[in-house]
Amino acid sequence: MAWLASATAVVATTIVGVVLILLPGHGFGQSMLTALHNCWSSIQHGSLPNLEATTGALGALLLLGLGVRLVVVSVRSAQRRARTRADHLAVLRIAARREGETLWLEHDDPLAFSLAGRPGVVVATEGLAKQLTSAQVEAVLAHERAHLTGRHHLIIAIADALANTFPFLPLFKLAPGVLRELVELVADSAAVRVCGAEAVRDALLKVSRNGVPGTALAMSGTSIDVRVDRLTHGRAPTSRRRQLFSCGLAGFTAMTLPVLVASGAMFAVVSVACPA
Repeated sequence: MAWLASATAVVATTIVGVVLILLPGHGFGQSMLTALHNCWSSIQHGSLPNLEATTGALGALLLLGLGVRLVVVSVRSAQRRARTRADHLAVLRIAARREGETLWLEHDDPLAFSLAGRPGVVVATEGLAKQLTSAQVEAVLAHERAHLTGRHHLIIAIADALANTFPFLPLFKLAPGVLRELVELVADSAAVRVCGAEAVRDALLKVSRNGVPGTALAMSGTSIDVRVDRLTHGRAPTSRRRQLFSCGLAGFTAMTLPVLVASGAMFAVVSVACPA
């Protein structure tokens, strides 16, 4: 939640900044903002009369270009994922045995992954039933179902699109890798609520680390050591109510803290440069 809210805050505040530059009076007629603008303008000696209008126009053009790039990258990525998923499902429908939302493949290695879509599906191998206990198999399936119900594939797709569009911003560039680890931790917690930490940990240790389709999320996908340690020594998953409160607080903090810091810095500069 904090990563997604931070990314949203960066985009939103950039747009607001450009809009405020272009608006007459740089705001909505509030006397404080007007006074701050007049004070700030008084210390900009030698600036060109149309500098702010030019800056705003350039900022708007830059935002438009980045917006178009984001749309193009997102659409192309979505089309590529849809084609890849369709190809995989076409093969799976022939080779797999369907049981509810789960497709079972004849394969000796224990492996499972989820594919997003309408509806999403969980793909598992017969090796799970052969090498894992029933509780561990259920833990693996619960983990993959959590990816589908939590729309984790969509979260990763958004992060990938932002990273491809804004590779020069570390927040966006690092987001896909970090969020892949975090959604695995979230899915582990969901499985723990159903099957218990011991079953999830043992299943994670036994599940094969073979490759999975690029559009899929798998229990053995990433950060195995971190997750095993968390399942062994970590606290029990919090209640749903407390989880919603924590996520809401994280999102609110990530959205508002940068604005508060920037506003405080602006008032500090103005108060020093133009004391009342």
